[in-house]
Amino acid sequence: MTAIQVTETTISEAKELRDEFQRFLREYEFGMREVETKISILRDEFTHDHSYNPIEHVKSRLKSPDSIVEKVARRGIEDPDFDTIREQITDIAGVRVTCSFVADVYLLFDLLTQQDDITVRIVKDYIANPKPNGYKSLHAIIEVPVFLSTGPLSIPVEVQFRTIAMDFWASLEHKIYYKFSNQVPGHLVASLSDAAEAAAELDTRMERLHREAHGVARRQIEPPSPRIMKV
Repeated sequence: MTAIQVTETTISEAKELRDEFQRFLREYEFGMREVETKISILRDEFTHDHSYNPIEHVKSRLKSPDSIVEKVARRGIEDPDFDTIREQITDIAGVRVTCSFVADVYLLFDLLTQQDDITVRIVKDYIANPKPNGYKSLHAIIEVPVFLSTGPLSIPVEVQFRTIAMDFWASLEHKIYYKFSNQVPGHLVASLSDAAEAAAELDTRMERLHREAHGVARRQIEPPSPRIMKV
């Protein structure tokens, strides 16, 4: 085989791999859209049919190919193929739902995960069990069906639920750790921990104020059942 033939073969294989990777990512994009649609429907229903909307804003993201490759390397996954990546990496598609109050977090979690076509794989409740640095959020890996011309697929999507205060703290923490390349000075780590406690207190006080101002007892939502909790 000549050098030209080798080059053409290599280019052809590279293009085929690129196309397969793009198809792989599109499946997760479709799954992410399905979750976004479900949340959008809930938001519109609350806006038009109820006197209170628990959803402040929604963000979504799809991991880049480089980010996926880096995570595969960190996990030590040997000879990864797309099936292995599907099984081992569950946060390729992500949706973040920011709510006003902690009770809203659990309300939205319930309303989403109790839908018949949603399967809950993993729940990590960092609100009930915060991370050592003070991070709080409710994470869920759910599977949602996507119907393609080739048949149905069950796509995992990570959904994060958090309050405005939790989201603000997490955003600041991320910026600080990025600036210092994860080598954050001790005094800043301590300050972040204090800020996390202050954010939690703010959540509690604002929810109490909201209840008092409205003069009604809003629905009390219990955390997800411990049998599906994996922290």
